[in-house]
Amino acid sequence: MDPMSLPAQPLSPLDGRYRAAAGELGEHLSEAGLNRARVHVEIEWLIAQTDRGFFGSSPMSADEQAALRKVVADFGQQDIDELGELEATTRHDVKAVEYYVRAQLSALGLERIAELTHFACTSEDINNLSYAITVRDAVTEIWLPKFESVVDRLTRLAFEHRDAAMLSHTHGQPATPSTMGKELAVFAHRLGRIAEQVKQTEYLGKFSGATGTFSAHVVAAPEADWPTISEEFVSSLGLTWNPLTTQIESHDWQAELYGKISHANRVLHNLATDIWTYISMGYFRQIPAPGATGSSTMPHKINPIRFENAEANLELSSAILDSLGATLVTSRLQRDLTDSSAQRNIGVGFGHSLLALDNLLRGLGEIDLDRARLLADLDGNWEILGEAIQTVIRAEVVAGRSSIADPYALLKELTRGKRVDAAGLAAFVEGLEIGDEAKARLLALTPATYTGLASELVDRLLDDPR
Repeated sequence: MDPMSLPAQPLSPLDGRYRAAAGELGEHLSEAGLNRARVHVEIEWLIAQTDRGFFGSSPMSADEQAALRKVVADFGQQDIDELGELEATTRHDVKAVEYYVRAQLSALGLERIAELTHFACTSEDINNLSYAITVRDAVTEIWLPKFESVVDRLTRLAFEHRDAAMLSHTHGQPATPSTMGKELAVFAHRLGRIAEQVKQTEYLGKFSGATGTFSAHVVAAPEADWPTISEEFVSSLGLTWNPLTTQIESHDWQAELYGKISHANRVLHNLATDIWTYISMGYFRQIPAPGATGSSTMPHKINPIRFENAEANLELSSAILDSLGATLVTSRLQRDLTDSSAQRNIGVGFGHSLLALDNLLRGLGEIDLDRARLLADLDGNWEILGEAIQTVIRAEVVAGRSSIADPYALLKELTRGKRVDAAGLAAFVEGLEIGDEAKARLLALTPATYTGLASELVDRLLDDPR
């Protein structure tokens, strides 16, 4: 053995280093998860056919149906291995599933319905339904709950910090103050909208044969209402029936869903870069983890790795999901295989997003707002009140209580590119030709109180449909 060689190792870090964070997606978005779904579809089609008495068949007893469904419920490593051996011979993944199901029928004494296995189906009738089931379950059971946990964490932080006045930075420059809570509420609101859109996803399925025409079905049973049978079967799996397709379901729903997930990734990326920036500005302190090392050479450091790791994984996820969305909506004429390899990477796209969500959730739980730093920053930037002063002067001019010709120019001359302290600004306001009530309002104003309705706006999160 070559001393430099290694035993077989996972090629993707999602199956290695990051398995603890992303591995549960393998329950659905893996080859094994896909095969279990294929077996599920094949078995449900058998039950649907016998329930209808196709070709003189009798409905299976409740015990027989339960025994067949138990094959899916108990699907495990032995079944995975058996399918692998079958595929090594068939060189066709769905045909291997058909043979596997036939073997289960034989073991259960149901050979009488063996020829109804995969009846009138093309491989894509099974595959498209199986992918729809696995993606739906991965989204609703794993990705979406983790995504909503991040939104919920943001929402709690938004309410906790709703009154924490902070200096804003438009174009990276000091700007009209906000509150940290309101800024976090913006992200919670954006992400909450996307969550609702993801929940509204239609998971489509087709079940209409080799070119979507029910040709073999009609020849075998011309009297049957095949479109209705197809719709009822697809709907029984919890999916939405697509009546007009080629050999494949057109994958438009997948492109739509992956577009939404990619959009969510990009908003989360914006969140990660903003929190990273607030940390670098000292607005947030990071809570050190016992025993953790921030830098291999600088002992004082606590690096914002949660947010940096999230950024990288969000970018990877969007790159994969964007590629899938572009690839899957095109198939030459009635069928080509470009979707086959592409769809095997769905789990990779979701895995990197799930890993990012895990990092963000942990990162948001390891920061503490430094309110003193926020107030110090505000106190060092009194010139930001120039906006308030010029706006009040303009209102006073309209009301006839001032004759100042160009309030904006006046404040621009005083503040642009300059530092103005509290005393200097107060002296300036005292000398203004405006009404007493307006003057008193301006003299009472500080950068820390110049936050408008920022705190009240956080309550808008209570109106979010989630």
